[in-house]
This record gives sequence, structure tokens and C-alpha cells, in this order.
Amino acid sequence: MNRHAGTARERELRVVLAQLAAAPRDLRANATTIRDVLAGHPDAELAVFPELFLCGYTGERVAELALTLDDPLLAELATACAESGTALAFGFAERGERGERDASYPDSAVHNALAIIDAEGRLAAVYRKRLLFGAEAEAFVAGTDDVLGTAAGTAIGALICFDIEFPEPARRLALAGAELLVSVAANMAPYLPDHELASRARALDNRLPHVYVNAVGEAEGLRFVGGSRAVRADGSVALELGAGEEVAEARLTVGAAVDPAVDYLRFLR
Repeated sequence: MNRHAGTARERELRVVLAQLAAAPRDLRANATTIRDVLAGHPDAELAVFPELFLCGYTGERVAELALTLDDPLLAELATACAESGTALAFGFAERGERGERDASYPDSAVHNALAIIDAEGRLAAVYRKRLLFGAEAEAFVAGTDDVLGTAAGTAIGALICFDIEFPEPARRLALAGAELLVSVAANMAPYLPDHELASRARALDNRLPHVYVNAVGEAEGLRFVGGSRAVRADGSVALELGAGEEVAEARLTVGAAVDPAVDYLRFLR
């Protein structure tokens, strides 16, 4: 753990919050948007896009939109990261493969996933959403593992939307050594207040900065409410976006030492 005085490596991280509406079911258009944002923010170290941004949030015929990890479109995004020198986190539908779990694992399995690509164009991590919300359980197979990925010189704990409404996933990531929490979301009306509170609480619970990027626009009768934010390790908000499309850059301190008196993880039994 690098949370305490003497072991911390405090530094400032420049992060782009890309609160954008995805083009429904148009992977190519959304990949182009990602590349354009990377090219437009050459000084950023990390850019974060919403849940399922690459295909647009949907639970309909998701197998048609799902990509394996060797898909050329993901390779193009990796190349864009290397060219811009910026790491990337974005949501996509991932096609599972038999043999990952056991012989009964269905060939048609699709995960609601978060990819983290580092600034050299390497796939640093893929997190598969563990806590599926509502009808998502009919479209996606839940993941089983917590995931840390290293990008922008930072150990990133990955979360997706509903995950942040529970203290345990973020806590496990903090205990595993996360220096930054990154959550991608497609949070919809009327749940804006839930995530306003949860995004701050998960930062404060674990004394970790938290980048939360939500979707905007409408899809399949849902209205996404934005409210993306960069939260400091003390739960205060460094940057908060509104309800419309916006791309903004925030600066967060990562790796800072934590005052032992309020380092809540110390008190876990």
C-alpha cells in the first residue's frame, strides 16, 4: 500500500472527462470521437469516456456489438493512445470466450466491460461489470473479478456505474493498492442524486481520488443525466459537469499520504 507517509509518491494527474453522447450502435463513429478527443488534449495523461461508449448504451442485441480483445478497432484505439501519449479508459461490450471459466461458459456471452489502455498503446486491463443493474442481467454476463490496471503511472481501480453504489468494490480495490478510482457510467434519471453522493463517498471511504464519467443524451427510452466529476481524496469536488455534452480537463493529486487519524482502511478488522 502506498497510502502512508514515507511510502507515498504524490503527484498531479491531468485527466480528461469526456461526457459525451454515444452514436447508437455505431462503433466506428464512437471510436472516431475517442481519437478526436485524444488528439485535442495532447497534454492530458488520461482520458475517460462513459459506460458502453464504444457501442452506445443498450441491452438490445448486444452480441452484434461485442468485440473480442483482438478486434482491429481496439487496436486502432491503442495506436491513437500511443500517438497522443495519453492513456484511455472507456466502456465497451466485450465478447466472452469459452474456456475463460469452464466448459459450460456460453459462446454468446457478452460482458459490460471497461478497457484501460496505457499511453504506450498496451491494453493495461479489462474489467467486466460485476454488479449489473436491472435488465442488464438479461443482456450481459456479470464479471467475477476486481481489476487494477496501471496507466498514466497510476494504479487504477476500475468500476462501472452501479458498482459505485456499494462500498465493497471500491474498498477491495483500495486494499489491493489502487491509487485512483475510475468509474464509467450510464446513469439515468431519476438517479442523479444517488451518484452525486456515491461518487464522493467512495473517494472519502478510501481516501482515494475518483474520476467519474457519466453518459448524456437519450437511448432506448432512458435519459442519461451527466454530472461527471473529478473528486479529490477528501471527497471534495475538483470539477463537476452539467447535464449536456462536455469535454473538460481536471487535475487531481494521486499517491498522497493519508493522515492516519482518518485513514479509514486502517480500522478494518
